[in-house]
Amino acid sequence: MIKVCKFGGTSMADANSIRQVKNIIEADASRRFVVVSAPGKRFKDDIKITDMLYRCYDEVVEFGTCKKSFSIIRERFVQIVKDLELDLDIDSVLDKTEKDIDESKCPDFAASRGEYLSAIVTAAFLGFEFVDAADIIRFDRHGQLNKDYTADKVYNALNDVEKAVIPGFFGRNFQGEIKTFSRGGSDITGSIIANGIKADLYENWTDVSGFLVCDPRIVPEAKAINQITYKEVRELSYMGASVLHAEAIAPVMRRRIPINIKNTFKPEDKGTMIVPNDMYQASANDSVITGIAGKKNFTVLLIEKSMMNAEVGFIRKVLSVVEHFNICVEHLPSGIDTLSVILSSDQLKDGVLSDLVNEIRENVNPDYIHVMENVSLIATVGHGMARRHGTAATLFTALANENINIKMIDQGSSELNIIIGVANSDYEKCIRAIYKAFN
Repeated sequence: MIKVCKFGGTSMADANSIRQVKNIIEADASRRFVVVSAPGKRFKDDIKITDMLYRCYDEVVEFGTCKKSFSIIRERFVQIVKDLELDLDIDSVLDKTEKDIDESKCPDFAASRGEYLSAIVTAAFLGFEFVDAADIIRFDRHGQLNKDYTADKVYNALNDVEKAVIPGFFGRNFQGEIKTFSRGGSDITGSIIANGIKADLYENWTDVSGFLVCDPRIVPEAKAINQITYKEVRELSYMGASVLHAEAIAPVMRRRIPINIKNTFKPEDKGTMIVPNDMYQASANDSVITGIAGKKNFTVLLIEKSMMNAEVGFIRKVLSVVEHFNICVEHLPSGIDTLSVILSSDQLKDGVLSDLVNEIRENVNPDYIHVMENVSLIATVGHGMARRHGTAATLFTALANENINIKMIDQGSSELNIIIGVANSDYEKCIRAIYKAFN
């Protein structure tokens, strides 16, 4: 059996955490391939190494050197190596890293060095081989992961290696330059390694014991999820559940490799197992819904035009305008004469919203456009929802009882989720109401 283990930033934060990682690895001989993040926060007001590395890039751009910001990173890694009592010339490694950041003048390269340094230290501490992610993970000319080429390179590089540590979060683009995934991308690296090496299980170790039904900061008594499907995790992660990166599912789906979300600091906890639909084992205690997640700060453009359904290309024209502004569309509910375009408000700052609305008016001549701002989207997800009568009725009744006004409803074709839009001010109350209704 082969297990790939990814350890997050809190698991790499200091020497004590890394010792716990070693205990976990040595407890199971099948844990052969380890993917690590950059050191995270040691305490509430601490600074993540990746954030400091982005500061290094800004400093290089402004002053030509990152010496001031890098000194904090240097101190952190020197202390970790000292506390681990490692025979590792970390000063030479750090000297070269600082020089490379200065010379590269690239934000992706700078940001990637946290995982790179973390992997060098961890490999030395575990006695594993260090394999640089830059040698095995490739992006294409469009900035997308080159899946098949990467899978081949991972297999060729690791198939004859007994045990290895790989830095997460980055690879190389088609020009040979370092390119990072989006923040939290070490989860994706772990999934890519599991796929390429044909692992039996991908363990994602973090500081929580798996997924909860909803955010415990909103519902402190939220229950743990023992088992969940790939598709449900994709929906929840996309809508804000931060336990696992939304893009980490795709690589393991290709080989139907289960993911086990585990707690580094409570390794005895079962955690959450993420599986394909046909591997899901239902129990009598299963709720109708699996989880609830959401995000704040969306803007809804409600476009109305009589006989819209008879106008060929209407939706295409609207979306072409949105694309012209380089804006991503989150959802697109529609009726016979209405179309709602839901966008993240972060993309509409500095007058962009006004310009966008004006261009839509010029291009499709609608009867009117109504703009709703400060909207939250909340997804109620469950693979059993489509087979259970009354799910939507239960949800909407719960919100009506709390006097929560629903601004928008959208249900995916798979009937895996129901997404509603409410005012930002009703966000927490809405999640509590839905949780109470189904639990």
